[in-house]
Amino acid sequence: MAASAAATEAPAPAAVPNPSTAPDAPSPSATGATPATATATATATATGEAAEGTETGETAGSAATAAAGAPTEATPAPTAPSVPRPAAAPTSLSPSRAGDFMQCPLLYRFRVIDRLPEKPSEAATRGTLVHAVLERLFDAPAGERTAPRARALVPGQWDRLRESRPELAELFADDPDGQRLARWLGEAERLVERWFTLEDPTRLEPAERELFVEAELESGPRLRGIIDRVDVAPTGEVRIVDYKTGKAPRPEYAEGALFQMKFYALVVWRLKGVVPRRLQLVYLGSGEVRTYDPVLADLERVERRLRALWDAICEATESGEWRPRPTKLCGWCDHQAHCPEFGGTPPPYPLPVRARESGGVPQGRMGAD
Repeated sequence: MAASAAATEAPAPAAVPNPSTAPDAPSPSATGATPATATATATATATGEAAEGTETGETAGSAATAAAGAPTEATPAPTAPSVPRPAAAPTSLSPSRAGDFMQCPLLYRFRVIDRLPEKPSEAATRGTLVHAVLERLFDAPAGERTAPRARALVPGQWDRLRESRPELAELFADDPDGQRLARWLGEAERLVERWFTLEDPTRLEPAERELFVEAELESGPRLRGIIDRVDVAPTGEVRIVDYKTGKAPRPEYAEGALFQMKFYALVVWRLKGVVPRRLQLVYLGSGEVRTYDPVLADLERVERRLRALWDAICEATESGEWRPRPTKLCGWCDHQAHCPEFGGTPPPYPLPVRARESGGVPQGRMGAD
């Protein structure tokens, strides 16, 4: 994915969100300080973020939703690098990896510690492609950010994605006439076009795109992730925006879908001392915008839960006990051959272990508020 461009220097036209979906959100502007120090996505991937599973917009969102028990697209995490890295104890936590542990501690182990390879997914790769197009569109002047231009970016961004991730070639290896690929690209184009019915990019000047953020909690984990878009109003109010290529979850799963966004809001608050004014989820699959206005108590609650989650991860890392947690999502897991629930055997645990003490934190739970 292309590295983030810096915010433009010239004042942007007055920007307002779609009034039908976010009537009182802050007006984004290129002015004002960004909410967190950042590196480009490429840099984040090349450094520690890659070691614990590079964030993509779809992966993070799917994991957070799965953690709450909501149905998700069959979108596994990004494929493992072709060159295996030595096992190491986890040192940081991202929304997707937090979601993995809550969904199934053994899945977390397979992805973070064993780093087992996973097959590329059409749905997850389409999400990555759509994110790349929406990011690149803002390179153009405001008046040129049109649906036809965005649609025209799809083939080129797909070529760039394949060049950066050679393993994606296997996605359409059994499609000699290219018909399935053409349908897949057409679906990506339709998702991109739908975005224009939800937001008006000619009236937006994001302060940041694909922003890598990182903050370390006291006596807790280092939190990290990549935010799709950050809008900053002339008054300094911050809006965090995330694109989803799937459909909006049912109301009973709304809190799970917000997990990722509250995670990001917590990082921004810890970095800058600013509580974001608005969290905005843009669901391209169903053509909906969901918003939430966090308060400080929300972020304090998330921080307590993440501390409890990290305690459970550390306990499992030291004891070597990673329990599977069977759910309906198991049918989409790439690691059934290694899972005891399917008659498999996990690889030998690659880290030192100690005897488990009584009274440990239950695995796969976030703890009390």
